[in-house]
Amino acid sequence: MNDELSPEDELRLNVLFNTELKAVRIDESNMTLWALTPQGEASVPLKPNERSDRYLKRVRELLSGHALGSPGGYPVHLTRWTRQSQAGLSTQHLAQLLLIAEEEAVVAVVHSPALTDELARYAWWCMPTIENARLMLMRDVVCTGSMGRTLAEFLVEHLAFLHEDDVGILDTVAVMLYSGVLTDAERLSIWKRGNSRNSYYVAFLELQPDTLPSPRPARADHANVPQLASNPYCTMLEKALSGQGQTFLATTATILDRPEIQEVVNHTLNALSGWCAPLRQTDEASRAVARAALLAAAPQFETDCAALDALAAVDADTVRPIFLKTTAIGSLMRRKIQPVVTSLLDAIAVLRRQP
Repeated sequence: MNDELSPEDELRLNVLFNTELKAVRIDESNMTLWALTPQGEASVPLKPNERSDRYLKRVRELLSGHALGSPGGYPVHLTRWTRQSQAGLSTQHLAQLLLIAEEEAVVAVVHSPALTDELARYAWWCMPTIENARLMLMRDVVCTGSMGRTLAEFLVEHLAFLHEDDVGILDTVAVMLYSGVLTDAERLSIWKRGNSRNSYYVAFLELQPDTLPSPRPARADHANVPQLASNPYCTMLEKALSGQGQTFLATTATILDRPEIQEVVNHTLNALSGWCAPLRQTDEASRAVARAALLAAAPQFETDCAALDALAAVDADTVRPIFLKTTAIGSLMRRKIQPVVTSLLDAIAVLRRQP
């Protein structure tokens, strides 16, 4: 086996090393090395003098020796290490990892809490994938920097490629909403995708339950809810009968009526439990007093209070005993959780009825 690069490649790479490199990647299909510099992109067509995979290994060893002082290359086989051991690395070291043309090294940079907006831009140039976009948008410094919009626009455009990947949809929509960089039109576009795949709705319920797109009208008797200070039932009725509350309830019912995977059920039930926080955070004795006070002022809301109690009683732990015994998805999963879901759908129907 030849242990040396071809003379012309070695010359070109050594010339490249004398420039201010920001990132390096290799297009293996075209055998071309690309480098990002302050002046723009530079390319080095590689001329292998042995089998391509062996030659690329030699190229990466040369890159690693230049950037890291480690001619042995980057330990890409230690995936767990590369993704979890970057917490203590400096920004300078992370920048060096982007110069060795190893995808796993790029992923390590993306995972690092020391990621900056500038490093995010270089990492994105190296490896523009949906997973990397999601990971980087979880960093506040990226969301508020120049890369926030770039990554969000990419994810909005590539949502269609997730097809029936409900977990991917959950994660992608969540990070986009968390980033805070979506326009109103983009939020509405993502929301409307829920018409064909209800997992698109879930992150909205979790992260923005009181500002959902396309709000429904308030229930006709919304204005009749008594204004009793520090009364959790009044607080919940005020919220549930409002336009946003009716939207939240209708959307929750849509998801629970036909969830496809267990993760969608878990996230939806946790979103519901968070929405019901005023009741869940009140002890039973105090709830009894509050309920009596409300019904004394407005006895017509008795069935609504019972419905709120039913909703406040559940979260993801409610279905955990079922899911611990099965990996079922689709229709089989829905049959197994039907006793839990039916009571919730009945309670939601009560709160959405018009008096």
